Amino acid sequence: MTDPAHNLVELNAVDFAYSPDAKPILTGLTMQFPRGKVIAVMGGSGCGKTTVLRLIGGQVRPQAGTVTFGGADIHTLDTTGLYAVRRQMGMLFQFGALFTDLSVFDNVAFPLREHTDLPESMIRDLVLMKLNAVGLRGARELMPSQISGGMARRVALARAIALDPSLLMYDEPFAGLDPISLGLTARLIRSLNDALGATTIIVSHDVHETFQIADYVYFIANGRIAAQGEPEALRASTDPFVRQFVHAEADGPVPFHYPGPSLVEDFAGGGVQ
Repeated sequence: MTDPAHNLVELNAVDFAYSPDAKPILTGLTMQFPRGKVIAVMGGSGCGKTTVLRLIGGQVRPQAGTVTFGGADIHTLDTTGLYAVRRQMGMLFQFGALFTDLSVFDNVAFPLREHTDLPESMIRDLVLMKLNAVGLRGARELMPSQISGGMARRVALARAIALDPSLLMYDEPFAGLDPISLGLTARLIRSLNDALGATTIIVSHDVHETFQIADYVYFIANGRIAAQGEPEALRASTDPFVRQFVHAEADGPVPFHYPGPSLVEDFAGGGVQ
């Protein structure tokens, strides 16, 4: 049973594959994302983390189970209803995904111009406020090619919060950042969530920065929840999968070698195939 008063987003017993005859990506996945909290979704590459974001955004549909936003089943909404829900969501794509032919100002203004009828004078004030929140008000006239990767990520963050969304989703927000930009981005994600009273979902491989700002963490493996809990509890976990991931251990449930014949069998075969 969903609890929209407490959880903004819920996944209940979700099964998903990209085609009927394809290997399942997610199986029986159940997750809750409480209002006002920062929730991390972690796991190895290809485990289905980004698919969770696509399900919440209504880009793909589950074969079984439900995905709800504020108590409404996202995948039963018509086009108008889905767009109305999406206006309450902000998305930070991996590496920012800025419009390269638009200035920093116009990138942040884009969702305001697309989804509202506000006068340009008000849009200007709102854009400057969002850029000021991420420390880039002075860079508003620059083009994406004129700013660093860390600055581009902050511009994308300002764009994601332009409509003051109820839900913020981040797909690998720390990828490719230098240590200064990485720490700054992490603090911004936490402070903006708290200032907006929003719910934040972070998909990330970065254990250190994610654990610093998350209230709760889900680990996905083999399409299911392998572990979940508060960051400090997971740091102390003796579960082999959690230990391997959190402490970056080479040996554990996630193998280094892709499955295949033994080394002896391969070399005894006498030739390359």
